[in-house]
Amino acid sequence: MEDGIFFNQSKYIKEMLKKFGLEDSKPMKTPMSFNTKLTKDEECESVDSTKYRGMIGTTHLGLWYPNPKWTDIKTVVYADSDHAGDYVDRKSTSGIYTFMGCCLTSWFSKKQTTLAISTTEAEYVSAGKACQQALWMKQALIDYDIRLDDVPIMCENKGAIDLSKNPVQHSRTKHIEICHHFLRDNV
Repeated sequence: MEDGIFFNQSKYIKEMLKKFGLEDSKPMKTPMSFNTKLTKDEECESVDSTKYRGMIGTTHLGLWYPNPKWTDIKTVVYADSDHAGDYVDRKSTSGIYTFMGCCLTSWFSKKQTTLAISTTEAEYVSAGKACQQALWMKQALIDYDIRLDDVPIMCENKGAIDLSKNPVQHSRTKHIEICHHFLRDNV
């Protein structure tokens, strides 16, 4: 539209409902209580998490992006983590949120593959994932003839910020995997 762009999932969600035989199912605001603590049940059969994730969505909501001067749009990526937040394996979870102007364009929350020994390491890993997201966003926007210079990554951990700027390997951060220094190379 001339005054902006509206994205929604209604067609996709209707196809998914049909695929899983849930056309007549009752909609729910939240599939479970937000304060429920999940633990691994060794005795039960494993659930296909990919199938479950494919069932989540909405037919009634969408994202509205008003049409500003596209060259003036500010893109920011936020990174955070919960150090050792998983009660079973004590791995951290990264949360990454990307905003274009005031509009959320992407987000994800994913358990980290490595065990972080410190909050700095957990936040540094999240900031690295945010850097990957920022680079992807810059590349994807080129298809829409939108060119971004620098995309700021917001991280609340001073240790992770300092580590991303300083190429010197400190004895206290020697344990951080080399693969996570992707962030430092891009800063």
